[in-house]
Amino acid sequence: MRKGMFYGLLFTAPAILGFAIFTLGPMIASLVLSLTNYNVFKDQTSFVGLDNFVRLFSGEDELFYKSLGITFYFVVLRVPAVILISFGIALLLNLNVKGRAIFRTIIYLPSIVPAVASAMIWMWLLNPDLGLINSLLSRLHLPTSDWLYGESSVIPSVVLTTLWGIGSTVIIFLAGLSGIPRQYYEAIEVDGGGWFRKLSHVTVPMVTPTIFFNTIMTIIGSFQVFNEAYILTQGGPNNRSLFYVFYLWRTGFRDAEMGYASALAWILFIIILFFTFIVFRTSKSWVYYEGGDRA
Repeated sequence: MRKGMFYGLLFTAPAILGFAIFTLGPMIASLVLSLTNYNVFKDQTSFVGLDNFVRLFSGEDELFYKSLGITFYFVVLRVPAVILISFGIALLLNLNVKGRAIFRTIIYLPSIVPAVASAMIWMWLLNPDLGLINSLLSRLHLPTSDWLYGESSVIPSVVLTTLWGIGSTVIIFLAGLSGIPRQYYEAIEVDGGGWFRKLSHVTVPMVTPTIFFNTIMTIIGSFQVFNEAYILTQGGPNNRSLFYVFYLWRTGFRDAEMGYASALAWILFIIILFFTFIVFRTSKSWVYYEGGDRA
């Protein structure tokens, strides 16, 4: 027993030490810093208690609520779009057609393209004057858009650019679809059911654990959006794409207010934790596992 415990701790030690050093340690440090007025360029750091959090919620920092609202708007648009589109693509890629492996590769490839390269491509495509998309719309006599340069269109445009890299989500859906027993579909065929009954009575219920997982990961990733704001918009125009994490980064690394940025980070952690908890709680009514057991 002791020998087994020793080897168990020995083999898990790298993971435990990695978590303690690179995750738990920085979290504790940021919590301590959130209670101070730590500034990178100042020698003196003093304990200020909850003053940073009071500053956040008192309305003194208008950009806090603005960045929070913009991020919520982005999450509301992106999460359903990612789940529905990736699930639809996965259904198509799960069909037994010629060249299926090639199509799967094509869908997955954009998700491994470096973020900067993808951003540069989208900046060219969505350029309101010289961009390919507006050029095609003009040739088709359809209305064009300012895309990333318009205050009302910037968030939907950023959502559009993120849909480029949903290959990983599609692959996870494919894994869930491949685990559905074939006999369930055969039973519906015997009863005379078509594709819609297969989808609604077998596919969707059997893949709800995968939908649940992808929803959680997409929510977390959407709240943490940063690359798009940093590379594509720099928070503009007129702070209309000032995503929360970009504002956090700007506060900590441009304005050097690390204490205040740490407070912002902990608010984000609580928000993500809250929405993750809500999804977990509601999953009891719609997530099913094999045998008919609910989550």
